[in-house]
Amino acid sequence: MSHTSLAMRHFARITAERANAQSNQGGELTGNAYELMLAKLINDKQRLKAIKSIQRKIELKREILPEYDDWIDGALESGNGAQDQVLTTVLVWHIDAGTYARALDIAQYCLVHNLSLPDQYARDVSTMLLDEIPGAYLEGRFESTAAAVETLRAVQLLTVNADVPDQASAKLYKALGYAQIDKMGNGDIDFDQLPEEAASKALDNLRRALDLFQNIGVKKDIERLERRLKNIVGDSGTPPT
Repeated sequence: MSHTSLAMRHFARITAERANAQSNQGGELTGNAYELMLAKLINDKQRLKAIKSIQRKIELKREILPEYDDWIDGALESGNGAQDQVLTTVLVWHIDAGTYARALDIAQYCLVHNLSLPDQYARDVSTMLLDEIPGAYLEGRFESTAAAVETLRAVQLLTVNADVPDQASAKLYKALGYAQIDKMGNGDIDFDQLPEEAASKALDNLRRALDLFQNIGVKKDIERLERRLKNIVGDSGTPPT
């Protein structure tokens, strides 16, 4: 679909909108258009399963994801909450591919309509977001810490009222704290050079992560941040704001 004419893309989008609009909230999508998309999804899953390399799987997902854009746009614009295995699978693939803005658009729709992920993912949408996107940052798979902060805050807003395991929430606070001080992946930073505001915000988030899950792995960095803020007080003679 990514190389088809504008007229064909428009037709695909309208077809998707109609399929979504004619389905009932909470029920499974039906109709020929959906069956065609499911057939494509099954074929693409088989292509991915045949690849052993994780990186090559990600590259293939980036290649094929635009082929689902018309279907996803139709669902987001006209869907009324019918269960859609294509949409929920593509949500996970966008996270794997690092296209987080698109993933969050889809996730918001899923959360509003209480859609379930396909059975193989064994989690709800909120828990998956809290596991996968902060995990991607902690593994060094974001292009910049500024982009990470924006994305992680969006995840926080989407999941703020969700009933999720504390360990998943702790991962978000850990990732957000690290992003606020430009600590990415396995890299280290010079804590003695951290600005007061960044150190203070990061400390709050890492403390929250530790409260939620004692084995989240932030105790040493909490101590380093506390020491940095004490040094700032000592240098200025006034407490940090």
